[in-house]
Amino acid sequence: MAEAPERVVIIRPRTIILVLGVTFLVTAGLLLFYLAWHVISWILIAAFLAAALNPAVEFFIRRGRSRGTSSAIVAIAALAALTALGFLLVPPLVRQITDFVDAVPDLVADVTEGRGRLGFLERDYHLVERVRDAIEERGAGGVLGVTEPAVAVARSVVTAIVGIVTVAFLTFFMLLEGPKIIERFLGALPAETSKRWRRVGVEIYRTVGGYVTGNLLISLIAGVATTIALVAVGSDFAVALGVVAAVLDLIPLAGATLAAVLVSLVIFVELGWVQALIVAGFFIVYQQIENHVLQPIIYGRTVQLSPLTVLIAVLIGAELAGVLGALAAIPVAGSLSAIVGEFLAYARERGAQRSAPATDAPEA
Repeated sequence: MAEAPERVVIIRPRTIILVLGVTFLVTAGLLLFYLAWHVISWILIAAFLAAALNPAVEFFIRRGRSRGTSSAIVAIAALAALTALGFLLVPPLVRQITDFVDAVPDLVADVTEGRGRLGFLERDYHLVERVRDAIEERGAGGVLGVTEPAVAVARSVVTAIVGIVTVAFLTFFMLLEGPKIIERFLGALPAETSKRWRRVGVEIYRTVGGYVTGNLLISLIAGVATTIALVAVGSDFAVALGVVAAVLDLIPLAGATLAAVLVSLVIFVELGWVQALIVAGFFIVYQQIENHVLQPIIYGRTVQLSPLTVLIAVLIGAELAGVLGALAAIPVAGSLSAIVGEFLAYARERGAQRSAPATDAPEA
């Protein structure tokens, strides 16, 4: 039997150069994304805030004002609201945090001597000796998982201030110039492609804007309700813990549970197990109200994702980018869902167009 002829595959130099060029661009893009992650995270936060504030800008535009004036009005109103909230919350927040810090030495003394509500940690588990041995073995930095804490804290504070200012300016300029940039991008595309991407953009805007606005509103409700409940049980740290609950409630799914555990533990240490059980019961009831009443009403149809999809998105986002990834997971998943939905609709339309001539052909 004659041997089969060898098959020779000829790869043109142009193809090799093209593959190498694409590989280089993808690698450079991923490296740039990694190196500029802080800036990219600020851009994403600003985009979400702009999507949440844009309905207010459109409200003033419909009443005859220019986009620049409308953006300035909304930005000033948002800044005024945040300033008023700061004047309302910061004084009691600072006072309660100071009181809590002043109470820490007494709590530590109780644990060390096996007294009080946390005395069992020393009596039963000898926690103080274990911590002392760990510090002697690895040092305070090794136990706490930090080195040069003062420098790290200072760097974090400076980064946070720069980030807040940058996000504020990015949000304003996105409100001002965002629609023009989007229109330029869509205008450069073919008519049919531009139509499809416009539909995708509307869906993404509806999803992101509705989610960001709804999440902020629900978190505000959670913080206010928690503060009222803690005042009712007699906590001296009601405002501070209410702010903690509001911030944690921003995290989808797990945030409210983390807030419930943390706040209940603080109340247990401060007031006792009876008040802690009352607070835990409040969180259980409130979580049911939030899940079955507030979220359906506030979110409405803006985020059409199943609970399983939400859970997977949050887990992946948290693994990739921590808390920020968990916060951005749902709008990103909703945006991807809109893109995939439009792609599938386009594929169905193309399939129907190709099958139409064969269906309409006259019979012989």
